[in-house]
Amino acid sequence: MHHILCGLAANPALSSELVDRLISVADDDIAMDLACRADLSRAQAVALAERVEDSAVRLAYQGRLSAADVDPAVWPEAALALLEQGVGRPEWARLLAVDPAPERREKLAACRGLPSDVVELLAADPDVSVVAELALWTTPDMAERLAAHPHAEVRRAVAGNEATPPAALAALVTGEGLPAAERCLVCDREEIPFVHDRQCPRPDCALPPGASCDGTHESTVHDMRVAALRNPATPTEAALGFVDHPSMLLRWALATRQDLPRHACARLASDPTPGVRADLAENPAIDDSLIRALAADRDPEVRRRLAHHPRVPLDVLTHLARTTKVGASPLPRIATSSPAEVEELAMSPDPAARMLVAQRRDLPPAVRDRLADDPDAKVVKALAPHPGLTEAQLRAMVERHGAHVLAKVAANPDAPPALLEDLVRHQPAAQKAFREIARHPRATTPALLVCLADKRARSMAAGHPALPPAVIAELLADADWQVVEAAAANPSLPLDAVSGLLGRP
Repeated sequence: MHHILCGLAANPALSSELVDRLISVADDDIAMDLACRADLSRAQAVALAERVEDSAVRLAYQGRLSAADVDPAVWPEAALALLEQGVGRPEWARLLAVDPAPERREKLAACRGLPSDVVELLAADPDVSVVAELALWTTPDMAERLAAHPHAEVRRAVAGNEATPPAALAALVTGEGLPAAERCLVCDREEIPFVHDRQCPRPDCALPPGASCDGTHESTVHDMRVAALRNPATPTEAALGFVDHPSMLLRWALATRQDLPRHACARLASDPTPGVRADLAENPAIDDSLIRALAADRDPEVRRRLAHHPRVPLDVLTHLARTTKVGASPLPRIATSSPAEVEELAMSPDPAARMLVAQRRDLPPAVRDRLADDPDAKVVKALAPHPGLTEAQLRAMVERHGAHVLAKVAANPDAPPALLEDLVRHQPAAQKAFREIARHPRATTPALLVCLADKRARSMAAGHPALPPAVIAELLADADWQVVEAAAANPSLPLDAVSGLLGRP
């Protein structure tokens, strides 16, 4: 019964009266679905929040509750959600800044546009996690002040704040011009020197794995530098000194920076850590010579990421497509190809090149139709979901390539109902095709009934509005809870069945 009610809570055909009845019996799970309803009225939102307090936060984020509906003393989490969105009241911030729960003060510290007196209160908070959260999101002036905070955890947060002034970030990276930090989370809790066991058996221990302090707060300082090197506001000159650093994590942090000179990128391109080279491969800052060098990298993830580089030459991209799984979505370089390049790729003798351009969904009709007749199944598979293909073209694809293209043909938005009915009976079958048909807006009752027999497509078919009402009602007793919820959420479910279910004790 619970799964039925969860499904009903998401059913768009429910009347306002039935929504009211659901609210009156809602628990946390039902309330989560009710809070997402587009037709929920303000009165219903307030009633739901009063029924299930935790739903007030979701309702606030959904815009169903306003400042006029929320009392921060009753729903403090909802008040924080509205403050985060900039639609709360300043007096709430002053109240929450002295809330006895540090986790609420920490959430408040992440809000933008707080009154200056609240910011000052949070900057002096006795809980370092609150100050660190403020440091991560605060304005340049306060970030510059907090860069000299005596606690290293606060400095680590400042290093990740893109509003922090460049000079302060440089000082955090180099350590020049700032007094040494006095404390960190490690020496706050343990007698130093201390290295935290990565398999720490203590269930109440909150220290990060491997955290250490010998009096210099070394693990926190290291994390602070990682954050600063990933911060685009950190001056290039301050970052360059870490290209050859022994720490793999510091070198890795550099790989995504788009301000590195060529010599620094070249050093990172030969880094022994594949993750460093992979991040660099997707970095728009690298030039053609480094792109070509990375195309020969021994690591498949490096080559896959390189295929997503926005300026990878087409000949390199074609080579990568032959040897690397580049994904089924159009790559950035393919998406921005000129009409002449599209034509060139479509006419290429290399199937890998034709497959890449076939992934676009805005091909000129002449190019689309030429690729529809391609002899290579991978090219046709990439093209099959392209809008504008005729029923005859889609049927010809299936006739030539069979199960290899079945699911992609079924995913075509223009696939007519008669074709979908034939695809569910195709032998050999393709399991993915059942799932595509089960969610296709043109799927008919005969096709959906076949999809119900497939274990993975059954729940999708149960939610399809073209399913007969009597069948939907029967599925409410299914052994699979996902099928039950999908059937209950189906807008074609008979409303008399809905009323009867809600009327049960």
